[in-house]
Amino acid sequence: MSAGELSQIPFTDLRLEQRDLDAVADVLRSGRLSTGERTAEFEQAFAAQLGARHAVAVGSCTAALHLAYLAAGVGPGDEVIVPSFTFAATASAVIYCGATPVFADIVGLEDPGVDPEDVAAKITDRTKAVACVHFAGYPAAATELAELCADRGLALIEDSAHAPSATQGGRKLGTIGLAGAFSFFSNKILAVGEGGLLATDDDDVAALARSRRAHGLSEDGQQADALGYNYRIDEPRAALALERLQRLEQDIDRRRELVRTYRSRLSGLDGLIVPYRDEDVSDSSCYVMPVMLADADRRDDLRTALREQQNVQTSILYPAIHLFSAYRDRYPAQGMERTELATRAEVTLPLYPHMTADEQERVIAGVERFLA
Repeated sequence: MSAGELSQIPFTDLRLEQRDLDAVADVLRSGRLSTGERTAEFEQAFAAQLGARHAVAVGSCTAALHLAYLAAGVGPGDEVIVPSFTFAATASAVIYCGATPVFADIVGLEDPGVDPEDVAAKITDRTKAVACVHFAGYPAAATELAELCADRGLALIEDSAHAPSATQGGRKLGTIGLAGAFSFFSNKILAVGEGGLLATDDDDVAALARSRRAHGLSEDGQQADALGYNYRIDEPRAALALERLQRLEQDIDRRRELVRTYRSRLSGLDGLIVPYRDEDVSDSSCYVMPVMLADADRRDDLRTALREQQNVQTSILYPAIHLFSAYRDRYPAQGMERTELATRAEVTLPLYPHMTADEQERVIAGVERFLA
């Protein structure tokens, strides 16, 4: 059977249930579409799920990152150390504050999290904060970085876009640093289309986020004590997020089951590196399934083979930010060899909760056939 005769296996897929549609329809019928009761209910439920004092829902994870950096006091003349192996928003939100992103390397192909030693080496008297990204839903070295930041008087911001309900040392990711930023984008685990959330245990950080997300206005709308933004989430998305939050743990359990199958079949293949360890899966939200080609020059050939022979869609997470033309000259980075290798070697395989055993077998068979 040719690839054209096979149904496509997408890189990611979102399946809404009738109760999700009903939750949104109820809000639409109510006529209250902007931030309101559903948003407050979702914030309370998400904070409880995390074990955080505060959850502030906003229009995107980028908005949450921007507000987190502002709450950390980041401004013109400051530096924030960020990984380059991440989505551009981790760095662009630093620039929104008038500050400079300083790029840090990853640990390696087996662990694409930011390297704490490289972070420590890049701290200067201008450094105000450090951002760690929990790539693919696996914990970065947040506890170690939190200790480093505490020693140096810096703020740790967790980019937890991939990692709702993932843990490190018994704590939910996004609650270890000063603030955590979560994403509800359409391909994320808790997807609503667009949306994000800032989580924190700090009352002042939460107050700043709530004010700045609504133009800096007071609750009665009569005063503005600072420049704010239109970073609000709307009620239909909050209602959808609240409904889907009830199935979050079930979805993550299924993702972990699929990832364990992938790992058992792929980890021993010559020429393929499967990041992280088997025992890390139970702490991860398993957002995506990344693999690394030992010969990075073969990465695009693998993607082509999966598409043309198996009708399997793949992705690349992520192109290195410091190599983008918008960043390369303005924010030059040194010592990024491991990141640059990973960005050439990484392929993201399909993963979603309703993926069938037959679909996963076709993906695995395609990888095995390519590497044979």
